[in-house]
Amino acid sequence: MRHYEAMYIIDPDVPEEQWEAAIARYSKIITDHGGIVSDAGLWDRGRRTLAYSINKKTEGIYVLMQFQSDADAPKELERIFRISDDVMRHIIVRQDYKEE
Repeated sequence: MRHYEAMYIIDPDVPEEQWEAAIARYSKIITDHGGIVSDAGLWDRGRRTLAYSINKKTEGIYVLMQFQSDADAPKELERIFRISDDVMRHIIVRQDYKEE
């Protein structure tokens, strides 16, 4: 299994009570595909000002998730991010750990 990191920005209009539910929903996609989520939560208290406006919004809720999985889980997560109304932007990167 490979190590991945996903960062996504939740729409600031989503109520604060639903942030944890969204994090759990996206983490469940990884675990349903046999992956392991090592860490998932708000990044730097969550709400941050965006560098540029997205859909006329200047703030977003930043979430950082680190996980291990095969190549199928990040593809499915990417697909779900694209069709989700509550995610404004996302990125998934594979982390390469150099063996010493």
